[in-house]
Amino acid sequence: MRAMWSGAVSFGLVSVPVKAYAATTNHDIRFHQVHGADGGRIKYKRTCSLDGEEVEYADIVKGYETEDGELITLTEEDIDSLPTATGHEIDVIEFVPADQIDPLLFEKSYYLEPDAKAAKPYALLREALIDTDRMAVVKVALRQRESIALLRVRGKAIVLQTMLWPDEVREPEFDILDADVELRPQELQMAASLVESLGADFDPSAFHDDYRDAVVAMIEQKRSTGETRPAPVAEKSDEGDSMTDLLTALQRSVEAARAGKPDAAPAKETKAEEPAEKPKPARKPAARKSAAKKSDDEESAPRKRTRKPA
Repeated sequence: MRAMWSGAVSFGLVSVPVKAYAATTNHDIRFHQVHGADGGRIKYKRTCSLDGEEVEYADIVKGYETEDGELITLTEEDIDSLPTATGHEIDVIEFVPADQIDPLLFEKSYYLEPDAKAAKPYALLREALIDTDRMAVVKVALRQRESIALLRVRGKAIVLQTMLWPDEVREPEFDILDADVELRPQELQMAASLVESLGADFDPSAFHDDYRDAVVAMIEQKRSTGETRPAPVAEKSDEGDSMTDLLTALQRSVEAARAGKPDAAPAKETKAEEPAEKPKPARKPAARKSAAKKSDDEESAPRKRTRKPA
């Protein structure tokens, strides 16, 4: 694994240098959109909805539309002026009971690896969390943006669990939930019995992604029966392949602008015009040297012709 962040966990007077690694990965089968006729990749262009013209990435700014229909644009300078958090500290705010944390707040998980010299304080924090059955509420800056997060234990590792801000969690506003529903004791007992009959210890390895397995099997079946064709290689272009990677698109735009590609047509025209403007002065010296050689050839040629009739 490759570390995506490095810093230190600070609680009290203790500081534990750590590195953060993504704890999860996505194994979904990713498809490309291609032209059914020839297999060419489908590209998307950035166009303006008003005039239909293609827009260069450098001319695109961020826009926010208000509820009143007014548009407010933010330039790169505006974005750069915003306060960003760049610290490398995971500051523990408080330790809270684990059962008070709503899993709905969980966002992304990262494993924290201790520095070689920080194994002891790392283990001390881990065991303290286990013994007290608590999680540490922390603040951390990831990708220049401050987030609220938790420190929790998974096996022998401490996990940094980023969380949503409280106002990002919706409340279920369903009127039907406010209605009184009469549940008889017999029904409650039967439901509890059903739950108990299906009770088990959770084993995540017992579950599989059947859809992904079916997709993989279908791909392998098509490959084994020869239902494949060589993937076409598109000609190199200065245009961005897609908007899936804005950083790549921006980099290509900058490189193309710096390169300032010359136009091939004017270059050919200038080469064709040069001999027409000054043909004689450029060839005078060469003409004298070749004239001497040609005179010898011209003298020998008539002799051969005159000897044949003789």
